[in-house]
Amino acid sequence: MKKSHIIGIVVIAMAIGIILTTAGDASSYVTFEEAKRRESDGDRSKIHVVGKLKKSETDQVTGIVPMDDQLSFTFVMLDENESEQKVFHPNPIPQDFDRSEQVVVVGSYRKDIFVADKILLKCPSKYQEEEIKI
Repeated sequence: MKKSHIIGIVVIAMAIGIILTTAGDASSYVTFEEAKRRESDGDRSKIHVVGKLKKSETDQVTGIVPMDDQLSFTFVMLDENESEQKVFHPNPIPQDFDRSEQVVVVGSYRKDIFVADKILLKCPSKYQEEEIKI
């Protein structure tokens, strides 16, 4: 075998190894009901739940409660099935949190509250092209 063939086989084997190790970290979006079921089954992996913030009839976000230390907060989120869930985030409120269209929380259940280690905001209005008047 040529030296270049051996190097090629080693590179391919490394690529396969990297793909297999990262495939275990990949997850899909679930509802709060599915997240509770996984938690009760003993699954301790990080769960991704996609939804939106609960808003009043006047389109104001409701349920956001900053903690006394101002370093954490709780909020109410609706998942894809419109199920309400109280979510705790141990970090300050992200910028433009109340203007986001969709929210993805990554975390797990602790008792009856979902603890979000990460919050990902999706604000499509930021990327929509505005009409230019001439």
